[in-house]
Amino acid sequence: MHINSHFAVGIIIASILNYYFSFNLYEFLLIVFFSFICDFDVLFSKFAKNKNHRMLITHSIIPGIVIIVLGFILNWVALIISGISYSIHIIIDTFDWGTNFFYFTKKQVGFKLWISEEEFNNISQYLAKYKNPQTFFDKKYYGNLICLLMEVLIFTGMIFFIIIFALNYFIVVIFYPFFLTFHLVRHFNLKKNESN
Repeated sequence: MHINSHFAVGIIIASILNYYFSFNLYEFLLIVFFSFICDFDVLFSKFAKNKNHRMLITHSIIPGIVIIVLGFILNWVALIISGISYSIHIIIDTFDWGTNFFYFTKKQVGFKLWISEEEFNNISQYLAKYKNPQTFFDKKYYGNLICLLMEVLIFTGMIFFIIIFALNYFIVVIFYPFFLTFHLVRHFNLKKNESN
């Protein structure tokens, strides 16, 4: 799932739970922040196995558990929910390509719904077909109607739940188009690069 959708999921979580806990703006933003921050580990892909950022510890369940434990130690509900928000990101990522969920096993696990077992086991051969290896994943994602439908449903859910449960924080939604634009620009650049 793309960062814009993880961001939207964070808003959904923060909005619904705002009804019960009445978060201040800082707490609301903290929960949303932890819903997508682990995707910035892509900046450290060169340190990951096969240069796959999902093999880093940041894409395992461990950071989410640490954040939850810290939340309990500090008796801070917003931090506990932030850890849950982080963990939900990792769980969601097991559905598309899989992630190094337990970290220490050094195995990418999950349902891997957007990649066949044959493709997963011979990934280097599939990546070699493209000028930019990321094109393989990009084509799989944007060529999948379910992925696109999920993006629309999550966006709709974000708008609905923030209006119903956290209207005073609606301004936070302004960041969504930036994340979406990043992915769309990247998508069209990859397509252009492959067609040249």
